[in-house]
Amino acid sequence: MKLDFLASTLTAFALVSAAAAGCASTPRERDSAMNATTTFSPSSQIEPATLVLRSYEAALNRADVDAIVSLYTPDAVFMAQHRSPAIGRAAIEATYREIFAMIRLDITFEIDEVVVVSPTVAYARTRSAGTTTILAADVQVSEGNQELFVLTRDDERSDWQISRYIFSTTQPPQG
Repeated sequence: MKLDFLASTLTAFALVSAAAAGCASTPRERDSAMNATTTFSPSSQIEPATLVLRSYEAALNRADVDAIVSLYTPDAVFMAQHRSPAIGRAAIEATYREIFAMIRLDITFEIDEVVVVSPTVAYARTRSAGTTTILAADVQVSEGNQELFVLTRDDERSDWQISRYIFSTTQPPQG
């Protein structure tokens, strides 16, 4: 009797497991997922990812903190040279407000590469050059940096945003 109960329980478990596995996704969902995978073209995403970088460049030159912050994901990390990482949009906004209270930028990005790793992750390597105006002294100095951006998006239909951003100077110390 115990063996009959055990055998019928195992059989029922196997049937439920098989049914659950078969129903985990409908044929339409499986086809949609398969099409999304097979039709994804990384090269088609280079221009939209580049647009984020150009928007960021323009917003930096305008000192437009709201526009800059809107380009970041809610959980983004901004790692500015000589500063602790700013994590999340509120901290990123505060950091840019502090920076733009001290300087103004007039820079141009040279985009060295944009690599789309997956439908939702890309990275970009850039260099920037131009001038920085130090507001307290009303003095312009040469500006040059190298940057690394990690761009992400929620899915293939959403826009790219900056998820991680770090930069360092390429200018020798002045003085």
